[in-house]
Amino acid sequence: MSDTTKPVLAITMGDAAGIGPEIVVKALSQPEVRALCRPLVIGDVMTLYRSLHFVGGGRRPSIVPVAAVADVDWNDATAIPVLQPGDALAGVKPGELSAAAGRGAVEYVLAACELAKRGQVAGIVTAPLNKEAMRLAGYHYPGHTELLAEQFGVQHYSLVLAARGQFIFHVTTHVSLRRALELITRSRVLSQIRLAHLLADALGRSAETIAVAGLNPHAGENGLFGDEEIVAIAPAVRDAQAEGIPAVGPLPADVLFPRAAQGRYAFVIALYHDQGHAVFKTLYFDEGVNVTVGLPVIRTSVDHGTAFDIAGQGVANEASLVEAIRLAAQLGSKWGEIHAAARDAI
Repeated sequence: MSDTTKPVLAITMGDAAGIGPEIVVKALSQPEVRALCRPLVIGDVMTLYRSLHFVGGGRRPSIVPVAAVADVDWNDATAIPVLQPGDALAGVKPGELSAAAGRGAVEYVLAACELAKRGQVAGIVTAPLNKEAMRLAGYHYPGHTELLAEQFGVQHYSLVLAARGQFIFHVTTHVSLRRALELITRSRVLSQIRLAHLLADALGRSAETIAVAGLNPHAGENGLFGDEEIVAIAPAVRDAQAEGIPAVGPLPADVLFPRAAQGRYAFVIALYHDQGHAVFKTLYFDEGVNVTVGLPVIRTSVDHGTAFDIAGQGVANEASLVEAIRLAAQLGSKWGEIHAAARDAI
C-alpha cells in the first residue's frame, strides 16, 4: 500500500499519567504498523518524547511536532508526527491522578474529532483516558464513547468489542445495572442486531449468524425467572429475522458465550456491560479492541484502562493498540457505507 493510499489516522495519546504515551510510541515504532496507515498522534509532545526510552531493539523513532496535517512528512517512517492542542502538561507524573492530564485527554479527542469532521483523517484511534481525571478537569462523560457521540451529534451507537474476528455488541454500556434493565427494550435490542449485521456485511460476512444473549438465568426459562426475554428480546430477534437478518436467540448467556469462544458465533449481542466485557476480557485481554459503530468515522480503541499501577515502568503491552490501528485501517475506507446504512436502519 503506497503512502498516498494508506489512511490517515488520528491517534489520541490518552491520559498522560497512564500507559497511553508508552503504548503509542511502542506501536508506532513497528514497521508493520506504519505499513498500515499514516499516523498522526494528538497529544503532549514532551510526554511522548520522554516515553521514547521505552522503545528498544534499535528501532527508536523520533517525535516531530506539527501544527497541522498538511505539515506532516509522510515519507519519514522513522518519525512520529505529533499535534499538540492546548498547553504542555508540565508536572504530570506517571501513575498519579491529575486534572491537567484529564483535561488534556479530552482536548486530544476533541481535536481528533475536528480533524475527522473536516475530512483530514479517515479514522480515530484512542489510547485510554481516566474517567476520574476527566471529572477533576470538569468533564463528566462516562467515557470516550459518549464524548465522541456528542461531538458527532449521534444518538444511536454501540460499543463493540473485537478480537480475532469476533465482535460483541452491547445493548447498554456505562449505566448502573438497575438502569440497564430499564433500557433493554425491543427497539434497542433490534438496533444492535441491525448494527451487527451491517458490520458483518461490511466485512463480507453477511451470512453469519447474529446470536443474542438472554438477560436472565436460562434465558428466563419461559418467564419463570423474568419476562424480559418474552417482552423485549425474543420479539426483537423475530423482527430481525423478518428483515432477513440471520439472528438467533435469546440464548442463555452461559451457553452462548462458550459457543462463541469455540467459534460457533462471531457476532454476539450482550445485554449489559459486564455480560459482554467479563467474558471478552477473560479471553482477549491484551488483544481486545473497542469499536464504536454508529459514528460517521471509524473509531477504535484499546480495551483496557490507563493502568496507573504500571505507568512509567516500560512494561505496558501495546498489542491492543496495534490491533486497534489495524482494524481502523481495514474498515476506514468502508465506514461511510456502514454509517449511512446504520443511520437508515435505526
